[in-house]
Amino acid sequence: MSSTVAVVDYGMGNLRSVSKALEHVVSANQRVLVSSNRDEIADAERIVFPGQGAARDCMAQLKELKLDEVVLQAASEKPFLGVCMGMQVLMAHSEENQGVDCMNLYAGDVRAFADEALHAQMQHLKIPHMGWNNVSHRRAHPLWQGIDDNKRFYFVHSYYVDPENEAIIAGATDYGIEFVSAIANKNVFAAQFHPEKSASDGLQLLRNFCRWNGGI
Repeated sequence: MSSTVAVVDYGMGNLRSVSKALEHVVSANQRVLVSSNRDEIADAERIVFPGQGAARDCMAQLKELKLDEVVLQAASEKPFLGVCMGMQVLMAHSEENQGVDCMNLYAGDVRAFADEALHAQMQHLKIPHMGWNNVSHRRAHPLWQGIDDNKRFYFVHSYYVDPENEAIIAGATDYGIEFVSAIANKNVFAAQFHPEKSASDGLQLLRNFCRWNGGI
């Protein structure tokens, strides 16, 4: 019997590259489904929640398509992988677009690299943070299996998550400041970097996700 890895399609994100990368690593009894259908997403065994662009547009699209509730439900009960904006909107609030209320799965904010308080540290660095950078493992996790500490992954972002609960931090990266680049809690893993664009280590993380049962 086949199982489904559903990629949530809410009109934002490079879904083709995500789905193609997943198709490269799924096992023989798995299929990849890109979907904006609530029932299909609810029925899938695993959920990938990608995204790029602005937090305000992301939340507006999720609500317009009535996908916010099914995504939150999936994050409470099955293996769930958030990527880039799909990580940021799991927080309570984002500073982007003069302030945006997000999905509030985790207490915390999404903060701007360009904040005035960070000016001294960031003045010589380009924003957005774009390109390859190291990710330091902050806790053991099944999705890090076969991936050495401080391996390089591909980033494109101007904002970063700042969770209140430090226990959910799974990875950190330096870019002028140290910021949280991965979080993990129960059946949820989410990354600021793009595993689908991160060569062999990114594919290994996706492969690990496709075999993960949601436990630690």
